[in-house]
Amino acid sequence: MEAMFTPPPFAGRERLIAGIDGAVCLVDPKAITDALQRVLREAIIDPLIELPPCVRRPVDGHYARRELHRSPTLGYSVIAMCWGPGQGTPLHDHDAMWCVEGVWQGELIVTPYALLEQRGERHRFAAQDTLYGHRGSAGSLIPPYEYHTLRNASDEDIAVSVHVYQGVMERSAVFDPLDDGWYQRRVKVMETEAS
Repeated sequence: MEAMFTPPPFAGRERLIAGIDGAVCLVDPKAITDALQRVLREAIIDPLIELPPCVRRPVDGHYARRELHRSPTLGYSVIAMCWGPGQGTPLHDHDAMWCVEGVWQGELIVTPYALLEQRGERHRFAAQDTLYGHRGSAGSLIPPYEYHTLRNASDEDIAVSVHVYQGVMERSAVFDPLDDGWYQRRVKVMETEAS
């Protein structure tokens, strides 16, 4: 039986969710993600929206994921991530869902990857130009262009980002590098930290 999701309260929650709802109602993925980038950029600088304190608590050994909202009618989910100093992700996808990511605090380094070739569970990628997300910036991923890594740019301070996913992201494909320049695909179950 699935546990009941209870979102953490925070100032301006209804304001943020109303903006996201309006963007997600646009239907076309490009229009949705463009609108969501605007919503997140505006929310980050909005003094009436203040994320709950729990999103600024890092976890040793990996970045922390905390769910802020699930839309029962539109299906999307909102996750806040706290990145400890130097923490990052391996190369991964978003399980064929669009996603918009906004940097709430600190700076993130984003490296997109182009899929060049696939042979079963083995994949070959080419890293694309590295992007630097600073506070107030937002970007999007729309399948099939969803392969990337994220990393906190600071070795001393935490970073916080907010991610809006097309659905509830319960798993992701992670690509582990092999010695011959290829990557081996494995499925990772996504976990969230307690609020």
